[in-house]
Amino acid sequence: MKILMVSEDLPGIQVGGLGKHVVTLANALLEAGHDVDIMGRSDRFHGNCAAEIGFRGRVLPGFSFARPGWKEAQLGFFNPVKRPWFARRVARALLRQAGYYDVVHYHGHLPMAGRYVPGSVNFVQTRHDQGSECVIHLRFARDRVCTTTDARDCAACIHPAPNALRRSMSGIAVRRYRLETAEAFSRHKTVFVSEFLRRAFARAVPDADLSRTRVIHNFIRYPYLRERAAAPEAVRAGEVLLVGRIDAGKGFGEFLAQVQGRLPPHARVTIVGDGPQRQALEQQYAGPQVRFLGWLDYDDVIRMSARSHVLVIPSVWEEPCGTTVLEALALGKPCVALARGGTPELAAYQYYDGQLQLAETMPRLVERLVHVLGRAPFTVPLPDAFPMDVSLALPPLLDFYRE
Repeated sequence: MKILMVSEDLPGIQVGGLGKHVVTLANALLEAGHDVDIMGRSDRFHGNCAAEIGFRGRVLPGFSFARPGWKEAQLGFFNPVKRPWFARRVARALLRQAGYYDVVHYHGHLPMAGRYVPGSVNFVQTRHDQGSECVIHLRFARDRVCTTTDARDCAACIHPAPNALRRSMSGIAVRRYRLETAEAFSRHKTVFVSEFLRRAFARAVPDADLSRTRVIHNFIRYPYLRERAAAPEAVRAGEVLLVGRIDAGKGFGEFLAQVQGRLPPHARVTIVGDGPQRQALEQQYAGPQVRFLGWLDYDDVIRMSARSHVLVIPSVWEEPCGTTVLEALALGKPCVALARGGTPELAAYQYYDGQLQLAETMPRLVERLVHVLGRAPFTVPLPDAFPMDVSLALPPLLDFYRE
């Protein structure tokens, strides 16, 4: 098949989880004999951007998002026109190329883009986050999971004390956003990376037609991970690893506050990643048992994961489908996480019962961590295949392309 991947997260110097997902999928499709190109932002395009993101095919400049100038923060409400305007820009760019491909697969943050693509185009999108119904994509506000379905309440995510006008304008924007997204889902095929995401959208838009949607969990490059698995003698007893962007919702601060004074003497917490909360957390918690390493290359992160005693994913927001959890499970590592979002669904990929330790609260998560650290680390023989290796995810996805 001739396949065009489209994402506003590409190209870039430091590619996040969504962008890595696209590149991993595109490279796997190339290896399987398909013709694949990636279309991304023209304002980031340069001659070497394919190599920069690790893609072995061709990158096409598609659309520019530079200097949008919408001033939402200054106005204090979400603009009803802004996101549809960007979605149309993406749609126009991909439609200029769509005739050369059998399928166009969009991975991005503008779920209503499919509304502006004719039904005659074989268009598929993957929903990686809660941006199907939430304009900030997180469903996390004021340090807690957001459960409201009233679109006017979304005004509090753009202004600390919205008045009636701001609530009304933001409500109009969010209702339009959700309704146009529902139209896109009705018109074109959509992949959700967890059943949790599909249920979350259905709760926000109860009458949405989701008959053309399918759930396919995130995938990983299992042979790559298996090659970097650590020998039993290389695993470091007491080594606790946390990886991710250090910001609100990821739970690093909540975890560090709870774990203080609870770690056994031989344990050490290593945090890999950067973000707006890193400096403050490092100043408050760094010491003999807690270290911050900043951003590291993916290969270094995987090797550290393989040598760790246990991995912790302390996210207090609802992770849609944590790739870090899948990587830990594939490496045979015990993993401790909060039972939120799509994470409980990933227990299906455990090698043994209890490999994924799920906790309802942060204190309980720390209790489970201390229990794991109280046992000597052990390694399990890794199988030849892992269910969510990208090569095994291709057949259902290709079938969906052909529907």
